[in-house]
Parts: sequence; C-alpha cells; structure tokens
Amino acid sequence: MPNLLLVEDDPAITTNLRDFLRLEGFAVEAVSGQREALARLPGEFDLVLLDVSLADGNGFAVCSAIKRETDLPVIFLTASGDEFSVVTGLDLGADDYIAKPFRPRELVSRIRSVLRRAGKTGSVIELGPVRVDTEKAQVTKNGRELFLSALEYKLLLVFLNNRGRVLTRQKLLEEIWDAAGDFVNDNTLTVYIKRLRDKIEDDPADPQLIRTVRGLGYKVGV
Repeated sequence: MPNLLLVEDDPAITTNLRDFLRLEGFAVEAVSGQREALARLPGEFDLVLLDVSLADGNGFAVCSAIKRETDLPVIFLTASGDEFSVVTGLDLGADDYIAKPFRPRELVSRIRSVLRRAGKTGSVIELGPVRVDTEKAQVTKNGRELFLSALEYKLLLVFLNNRGRVLTRQKLLEEIWDAAGDFVNDNTLTVYIKRLRDKIEDDPADPQLIRTVRGLGYKVGV
C-alpha cells in the first residue's frame, strides 16, 4: 500500500486526516515539525503531505530538501487563498497543492493522481489468498472477485492497515463509525465481522486471516 508522510502541526487535523487516509488504504506516518520530517526522510515513503506552517521551521524548507535529494512527490496543504504559498511551493518543485479547508475525497483523488504520475501507486494489498486493489476498491480471493458492502470493505482496510496490532472492539467501532452511512453498534460490528469472515476465510468457523484474540479483540493472522 502507498506509504505517506504527513507533516502537519495541528493535532486535530493530523488525527482526523491520518484516520481517514488509513481507511482509504494508505499507510500514514505523521510528524509535526521540520526537524522531525527531515529526520524521517527519505525513508520508505511514496509521497509527502506537507503543511506550510510547522511547529518548527516551515514546509518550504522541507520541500526544498526533499527535492534536492530525492524524487519523492510532495503535495502542499495551504491556507485557502494563499497564492504566495501556492506559487512558492510549486516553484520549489511541489507536485500539487490543496487549499484548506479541503474535502477529504478530493485530497484522496489528488494523492492518487500524483502517485500515478510518479509511478508509485502501490495499490494492491495482499492478505493470504486475498488481494485488495485500493485504486479500484476491488477485492479478490484466488483470482475470483469478492463482493463486499461498503462497510465490510472499510472494515477489511482497517484490519489490513493494522497488521501486527490487536484491535479492540471499541477501536474497530471508532474506525468504522458511520463509514457507510449506517449506524454501527457492538452488535452490528459482530454481524459485519462474521459476514467478512464468511467471504474471505477458507473456513469461517476457524478463521486464519482475521483471528480472535480472546478477551482482547482481533488481529490479522497472516
């Protein structure tokens, strides 16, 4: 999956944006300042989302350093109507910019467009025999397409984006809350986990891909 570095000093924006992008099939690491950002680069990232104003320094210096040393794509997050920041960012080699406040879906579209141009789509995620193409929102198992509801698909992405972690039921509820315009409570979550297992597991009664960790929650098993 595409690996993004989010450089943003507003904690609320960072939390909301990181959670949303993870649900859309991206891996996201977040830092708040210029020093932290430069320490993480070049790293294993496919794209940088970069705010202009940072906790220390500024996004222009980070972009300049990135473009001087790498071919890593950069999208600037700028204040609405801030023409100077837009022009300066593009002059430094930024690949795109989006003005705050922005629509999350538009941002995802712009990210995918830049990744395609840079040849860094990395849109296929594998979980045993299951393959998820996040670009097409398509899920297959052993080459055959699986038809998941919107909420089942979001739930699968939550598990894929949290490999190696035990996810409590409360955490799952927080991640998928109203993701498909449906009311999700604890009982509903149980139903959707069962439905998802019925579709992706070889033996839903003995799940190997999404395992139950007794007394704690669930964990991806592959």
